[in-house]
Parts: sequence; C-alpha cells; structure tokens
Amino acid sequence: MRSLICLGLQAFVILIFVRIILSWFPASEGLFMTVQRFVFGATEWAMGPLRRAIPPVRLGAAALDLSPLVILLGVTVLQSIIC
Repeated sequence: MRSLICLGLQAFVILIFVRIILSWFPASEGLFMTVQRFVFGATEWAMGPLRRAIPPVRLGAAALDLSPLVILLGVTVLQSIIC
C-alpha cells in the first residue's frame, strides 16, 4: 500500500512538471491539445485553489505563478514522510 502511494505521488510530480512545460506553449488542435487537457485536468484540483490563495509574483510585464512550486514542495515533504 505504501509503495502505491509513493508511486502516485511520483506520478503527480511528473504531471506537475509536464504542466509547467506545457504552459509555455499555446494550445493547438490535435494530440497536443488532448495531452494538455488531460494534464491540466489531472492537476487543476490541487493548483486551482492554491492559485486563488497565492497571487502571482509580478516580474515587470510578466507574472510568475508560484502554485506549482508550493505543490512540489508539499509533495516532496509528503514523500519524505511516507516513502
């Protein structure tokens, strides 16, 4: 059971990194959009509420979303406790 939880946490970390990379590219039709919708749907339950609680950091004309960093930190702490 413990290894299954650790595997799930590791898969979630990978999905967060994939979401970060996919967010750099605009959505286009086809397979890319399908993958993007899946990844965003699989991670939005955790990132959405956190994004509303922590506003983006302004960097000139750009804004940096800190929610993936906070989630990765939280999952890493969980992994160190559980795994």
